[in-house]
Amino acid sequence: MEPELLKKMYRDMLRIRMFEEKVNELVRVGELYGFYHLYIGQEAVAVGVCSTLNKDDYITSTHRGHGHVIAKGMGLPRMMAELMGKATGYNKAKGGSMHLASPEYGILGANGIVGAGMPIATGAAMSARLQKNGRVAVAFFGEDASNEGAFHESLNLASTFRFPCVFVCENNQYSVGTRSADFRNVERISERAKAYGIPGVTVDGNDVIAVYNAASEAVQRARSGEGPTLIECVTYRWGCHHNAEVDTYRPPEEVAAWKEKCPIRHIENMLLGEGVPQAELDEIQSSVTREVDEAVEFGRSQPEPSLESALTDVYA
Repeated sequence: MEPELLKKMYRDMLRIRMFEEKVNELVRVGELYGFYHLYIGQEAVAVGVCSTLNKDDYITSTHRGHGHVIAKGMGLPRMMAELMGKATGYNKAKGGSMHLASPEYGILGANGIVGAGMPIATGAAMSARLQKNGRVAVAFFGEDASNEGAFHESLNLASTFRFPCVFVCENNQYSVGTRSADFRNVERISERAKAYGIPGVTVDGNDVIAVYNAASEAVQRARSGEGPTLIECVTYRWGCHHNAEVDTYRPPEEVAAWKEKCPIRHIENMLLGEGVPQAELDEIQSSVTREVDEAVEFGRSQPEPSLESALTDVYA
């Protein structure tokens, strides 16, 4: 892979990691309210997939969606403004963490309902097929969303009509506080693709190159009219289901073992192996730190929404 693309993916993964760490910090000091489903540990999936997409390709996301939308192109300042409930946020303070959306970047919304993004992505892929505009739609979802009816309905429709859709399962091992493998009868989510006659592949979700390669093949297949692919990315969320939860259900040694497989450390080692100087990686880290800090200052400086705006952008 070209070193410049590797460095871009490294920067994007750092951008996600540092943004999420800052969100967690701001919650702890009372500057952000509520709880947040952080994406720390899964950065290679969002970046590996979105690096294969065009700006006008579509994605749908989940309650754990900050990583997806950053990887697809959302800017940190307006994201932070949205989380802070400011009028200049991407959704004018009406979306918040779990409903970030930006049609400009093909982001059809994060979604607080498990599995609900898959039918939306299928519909977007159907529109691309009818309009013959060459776009692809990607649906991100967790492994337990594959137990939802929306998963099976979406794969059935997309496979039957060969819609340009890619279904990306982020298998982070847990459904809230329950180990996911304890309540399904297949080891790999990708096996479920067989029921719909489409390719199903499982990759190391902490290896951004493995994710990128699988997504590249799936996106090309979709764009060329061959239909959808199901990709299972095996990864791990470092934190609990949300950042206000106490971790009482995961063995500490399991968490520690997965942290040793850090996706950012993995790409750092690849870059160093390609001859990129440590000083250059340090500068990328410093620039991302500044970017996150500037996003926070932007959010703090923005106006609150007016009372009258509560009745705008409302569908009835």
